[in-house]
Amino acid sequence: MRLIAGPCQHESYEKSFDICKQLYYMCKDFNIDFVFKASFDKANRTSMSGTRGLGIHQTLQDFGAIKSMFPSVKFLTDVHEIWQVNTIAADYDDIIDVLQIPAFLCRQTDLIREAVETNKIVNIKKGQFLAPWDVRGIWSKTKGAKEVWITERGTSFGYNTLVNDFTGVKYMLDTFPDVAVVFDATHSVQKPGGNGTSSGGNRSYVPTVAKAAAAVGVRNFFMETHPSPDDAPSDGPNMVKLSDMRDVLYSIKRIVDLDG
Repeated sequence: MRLIAGPCQHESYEKSFDICKQLYYMCKDFNIDFVFKASFDKANRTSMSGTRGLGIHQTLQDFGAIKSMFPSVKFLTDVHEIWQVNTIAADYDDIIDVLQIPAFLCRQTDLIREAVETNKIVNIKKGQFLAPWDVRGIWSKTKGAKEVWITERGTSFGYNTLVNDFTGVKYMLDTFPDVAVVFDATHSVQKPGGNGTSSGGNRSYVPTVAKAAAAVGVRNFFMETHPSPDDAPSDGPNMVKLSDMRDVLYSIKRIVDLDG
């Protein structure tokens, strides 16, 4: 089992270090492979008032300091433009292990190909507008990649609403055996634009959808977490409170272990 987790965006060295440290020891206790995630720039905001982050250089310098304390942990961040991919490859190659393509950019051929050329793991968020079988087109653009992950993060269902189709998740598991199918349990319960100038969500459903994903065979999970989600600068309504993460992981791991 693998967990990709961390705050929505990097807020400070101290906060990311504390989150990474707590998740590291939780995952160690449960024998879970841990990947730390956080964004240096949340370019896809609901409105101009949305907080975006500390920027690529400050964030990745902080990541380097944190990674030196946890050398076994892989670090993931998302990229929105080709220059960001090139900057990471040139200046932070030893820090970032996984490049993530955001859901709204999942069909951007040049961005995907540039990420593949870095010889890093590439995680592509499946767009909320895509059918499971449409992932084949995205997957075809990753030829030559070191490793490919495809993340299910919910499907648009009317205005401000996402739903999960677990038959679609099973379809991806069966159809793309060489791809790690990841289930994003926190963005799946998001309500895009649901709060007017920001997204809403319901974090109480995160354990439910995560356990459903585990039941159909998912072994890679993505969750955003924060010590105080209601005070987080972005995606607070759907983030899991850090103090609740151990119980959430335990509930998922029980299903994974039961299935063998």
